[in-house]
Amino acid sequence: MVADGALPGLPRDPDEPWAAGSDRVALMAFVNEAATEAVLRDSLSDATPDAFEILRGGIRAAIAAMQKQSTPRNLIVDISDVDEPLSALRDLSQVVEPDVKVLVVGEFTDVDFYREVTRGMGAREYLAKPLTRDIVVRLFNPIIVGQQTAAQEVTGGRVITITGARGGVGATTIAVNLAWHFGVARNRHTVLLDPDLHTGSAALFVDSAPGPGLRAALEIPDRIDDLFVERASVTLKGRMQVLAGQEALTDRPACAPDAAPRLLAALRRRYNFIVADVPFQPVPLYRDLLDLATQRVIVFEPTLAGVRDTLRLRALYSAVSQSERTVLLLNRDGMPGGLTRAQVEDALEGRPDLVIPDLPKRLAEAANMGDPAVRHRSFFRLRVNDLARLVAFNRLLDSGTAAATPFKRTADRKLAWQFWKKA
Repeated sequence: MVADGALPGLPRDPDEPWAAGSDRVALMAFVNEAATEAVLRDSLSDATPDAFEILRGGIRAAIAAMQKQSTPRNLIVDISDVDEPLSALRDLSQVVEPDVKVLVVGEFTDVDFYREVTRGMGAREYLAKPLTRDIVVRLFNPIIVGQQTAAQEVTGGRVITITGARGGVGATTIAVNLAWHFGVARNRHTVLLDPDLHTGSAALFVDSAPGPGLRAALEIPDRIDDLFVERASVTLKGRMQVLAGQEALTDRPACAPDAAPRLLAALRRRYNFIVADVPFQPVPLYRDLLDLATQRVIVFEPTLAGVRDTLRLRALYSAVSQSERTVLLLNRDGMPGGLTRAQVEDALEGRPDLVIPDLPKRLAEAANMGDPAVRHRSFFRLRVNDLARLVAFNRLLDSGTAAATPFKRTADRKLAWQFWKKA
């Protein structure tokens, strides 16, 4: 396991089918001076027969570049120009795709620093300057060509499942807006996964056309690799993509028993966040996705049946091995005829983790237009931002270029009152 905020990088097999066909650059390097550039150019030509790029600017230039372009499969960064190299590496980890192999060069020769970079941060290797051709060929090249396995297993991106305690409680709306927040507002590599091949509406809510790729992946998991995932997903905006299907109601896709773990393994290598709109139904695929989730969110309404089913789901999840507590989200608080907040808390024997008031007209309009409400509704955006902080490591959000919106209870109450009056 790699520590929170670590640089993700899974070992690659050079014979994997995507490696030769992907349009991602094989190797990029960001260095600070001519001597390092000369050694790398001389040493890396044998490891990468394809063209590779060496640019000036060190790790800061790498961070700026990775915010605007696809991450290469291998990335070399020079940390000799920064006062806090570990903080810079954490910042880099938030803008690169989870499967990149990061190699680091710098001026520190301390063994503890080496261990922190390679074990604590998850970089594949660290070399101290001055570099020589022999040491680069011996230590960097095997990693680049995929001949060296990682010493530690890297889990990759976070899988966040959004599940309604009952149908129609707004779970899809929450999933769509959370994914938009990660992928567009925070510019993190994010995929919105809707495993319901018949009646799923996540793609519809973001005005996206579902495709046949998800069904093919679930029926024939052997086809799942990074290039397949890349082609099966639809890019919306920023770094948000959608993976969904829409099959005829008379069709019965034969989902393979190992489809869920194979699919999630590929997605976690490719994305920082996988937001899955997973209904709770007696379907093996859904149960597998919930069992494999990094973080589960239960969405419920303030009704007697909603609270009852929330308690049942929470009890079920607590019996499954999971490192993080399930998040309870009370949606449509204050809805006509619903339970009061005090009644809900009494039934739960505690408070929900997050509360979103009843905004039926505003959210329905956004869903019907295929335009995520988080783009326009200030109060709703605050609530989604709070949910993001509950389900993701803070560093995954705070180190980006967009500053997180502070939570101000006075402004919160004013916005809530304005939206209640308009809803």
